[in-house]
Amino acid sequence: MKRDTLKKIFRFCLLTLFVTFMALYISQSTGYVEYENRKQVALTESQIKKFESDVAAGKKVDVENYLKTNEKNYQNGISKMGLKISNVTKSGVEKVVETSFKFLAKLAE
Repeated sequence: MKRDTLKKIFRFCLLTLFVTFMALYISQSTGYVEYENRKQVALTESQIKKFESDVAAGKKVDVENYLKTNEKNYQNGISKMGLKISNVTKSGVEKVVETSFKFLAKLAE
């Protein structure tokens, strides 16, 4: 019974990893990332043209009006807590690895 459950979990994890890999591979091979980067460049070029035309027209220019980012802030209490847990885990793992390597170095002497 336990073995069957472990097999199901393993298969689910393997399938999830495969689907994730395929999604990333397809997005890379179809040029989605390059397309998004080109859109950002086009936005930047249009902002530069707008800035130059406003300067030429003698309008009051504020740099913040031309540096708009499309990044959305999705942070909430749960994600902040998850980030803190991740950072604590990271520092703990780093300490364990460093201590292990120091111990192994002493054994090798």
